[in-house]
Amino acid sequence: MSNRPVQYAEYPQHHAHDHGRPQPRRVTTAKPPAAKSAATAVRQSDYTIAHRGKQVRIGPVVFWIVVGTVTVLGAWSAATATYFAFRDDVLTKLIARQADMQYAYEDRIAELRAKIDRTTSRQMLDQEQFDKKLEQVMRRQNQLESRASALGNVPDLSVTGSIPPKPPGRGASLDMNSIPKPSPISDTVTFVAPPDREARLESRAPALAAPPQTQVAKLGGADNVIDRLQASLDRVETRQLAALSSAEEAMDSKVRRMRGAISDLGLNMAKLEAAAPRGGMGGPYIPVKLSANADPFERQLYRLQLTRAQMDKLNRTMAQVPYRKPVVGTVEFSSGFGVRTDPFLGRPAMHAGLDFRGSTGDPIRATANGRVVSAAYSGGYGKMVEIDHGNGLSTRYGHMSVIQVKVGDSIKIGQVIGLVGSTGRSTGPHLHYETRIDGEAVDPQKFLRAGVRLSAG
Repeated sequence: MSNRPVQYAEYPQHHAHDHGRPQPRRVTTAKPPAAKSAATAVRQSDYTIAHRGKQVRIGPVVFWIVVGTVTVLGAWSAATATYFAFRDDVLTKLIARQADMQYAYEDRIAELRAKIDRTTSRQMLDQEQFDKKLEQVMRRQNQLESRASALGNVPDLSVTGSIPPKPPGRGASLDMNSIPKPSPISDTVTFVAPPDREARLESRAPALAAPPQTQVAKLGGADNVIDRLQASLDRVETRQLAALSSAEEAMDSKVRRMRGAISDLGLNMAKLEAAAPRGGMGGPYIPVKLSANADPFERQLYRLQLTRAQMDKLNRTMAQVPYRKPVVGTVEFSSGFGVRTDPFLGRPAMHAGLDFRGSTGDPIRATANGRVVSAAYSGGYGKMVEIDHGNGLSTRYGHMSVIQVKVGDSIKIGQVIGLVGSTGRSTGPHLHYETRIDGEAVDPQKFLRAGVRLSAG
């Protein structure tokens, strides 16, 4: 390609094989000078491509189009060659990247599923543990309720057969010295699983909205509620054990006092127990047994029942001993047991009993169980009642104004047998009371003091 002026192309081309040949003479036609200059100006802007004696003239626009096309094709060829050269690496990297993304996604899904499974398993385990704890609480509550029923059967520790005081009115307060009966468990609440917890355990789907805060949630969760309930049952059990221990100590103390009173009175315990009426009416004999795996409460209750049976037997025995007062209310002695000045003769004389000052018509009560052996006017005693209590024990009640029993009547403790008067050898209304052992008069105050010691417990 050449950009030489046209006039240079007008000269003949010399080639090596043209030497020696005659050059033809060219005839040029003369052109006008103006036309020649115009053609020369046009031809100077063209491009000439010469090859083997041939020349191709192209314009600048076509030239640059060709050059641009060749350049684009070269760039495309280079890019294509580069792509095919590195295509395997690029595809491998793209595939590896996609595989890594897929593996990461699958690993994330597997991790989330494992987390859901762990959460569900943990919730199921929590539910099982909660159910076990709840079952233990329910079983313990039932046990405490049965214990409360057993404690409710513990009798009053007052001595059986004591002369009852006047019945209090409706507004009268209870005796605070008596041991109160343990009340059943009424302050324990049966706990059930909260419904929102059960719903959470039944579904694996996450909650879309936070559930409303329940009372269980406010207290710190079901475990905290179980702990609170366990603590409440612990307090109830502690109170029950304390009540049981108190009842056992009171019974033991009462048994010791009754045995001590019988010993102080000089009575034969074996004879009294043999003469005491037997409790109950009959039935098959079933020996008392204690389970080998009994808990401390059951063992203590077993000891209490044995002590209770022993105390019941002693109560029946003591019911035959006249250690109670024959009158109710404040006691005022006008004369004691022993030597005194006779009110009629003014000389020393033996007084075989106690004189209780009273008013005519005051009730006189039997001081022990027994049977009436005398109920009539008897010399200096005036109207007199004598009761045989067995085992050589007897009591006499003199100077009555009215006798309300007859010979052969069975008498219970505290039963009214007559009214205070001034019959017989008497200077005023009073009760003459005697206590006799095997027919010999003894000081009734020994028995009354024993009664005071027994009632003080």
